[in-house]
Amino acid sequence: MTNAPDFLDLSDGTRLAYRKTEGRSPTVVWCGGLKSDMEGSKATFLEDWAQERGQAFIRFDYFGHGASDGEFPDGTISRWASDTIAVIDALCDGKCVFVGSSMGGWAALLAGLERVDCVEGMVLINPAPDFTEKLTYAAWTEAQKTELEEQGVVYEPSGYEEPYAYSKAFIDDGRARQILDASIALKCPIRILQGAEDSVVPPKHSQKIVEAVESQDVTYTLVKGADHSLSREQDLKLLAHTLNELLG
Repeated sequence: MTNAPDFLDLSDGTRLAYRKTEGRSPTVVWCGGLKSDMEGSKATFLEDWAQERGQAFIRFDYFGHGASDGEFPDGTISRWASDTIAVIDALCDGKCVFVGSSMGGWAALLAGLERVDCVEGMVLINPAPDFTEKLTYAAWTEAQKTELEEQGVVYEPSGYEEPYAYSKAFIDDGRARQILDASIALKCPIRILQGAEDSVVPPKHSQKIVEAVESQDVTYTLVKGADHSLSREQDLKLLAHTLNELLG
């Protein structure tokens, strides 16, 4: 049986569930994707990797995800980036490396911009900054856009038990927090792992990060045969290798 997670109390009275592995700095922080939780295969793989390496590691659930407080439809990218900042402020020793998957890549980039002196590097897995506007909303029919305005929410299949509930607040917030159309003032090393067969985040979307970030230490790895989950055995080995190389 899995032990109960620890909880971080936030100033608004809500709690974030997390699990921390003690070890050497910097702390590797897992930022999961939309509607995923810290019990996913990549998050638990990284916990095992961190324990074996003796590396400090944190995996957590955003507001409205997993064991944390809140309802998913009430969340926004601003909220989840704020959750990420709260986690590193409270639980890290001052230095961290983000591993952000899909939407978690966006949250990691936004959090990194707020804590540039803390973040020593990032590994972004099929990262999806700006996805609400450039991928989701851009693909909607006029009927769906009208539904959003009139009903305040649009539902789409998610691959989970419950569909994605895209609220108007979520879409509006994402539109306001876009970062790919200007320079991203991050200068830390960044490693991007992108599945060539990803049907959720096309490679041409995540490639925009390479040009947008100010960092000159950026690599982009296109993984042949890999989909959006990037969690085959060889994908996980690549993730571990990438982190080992980044951490030295």
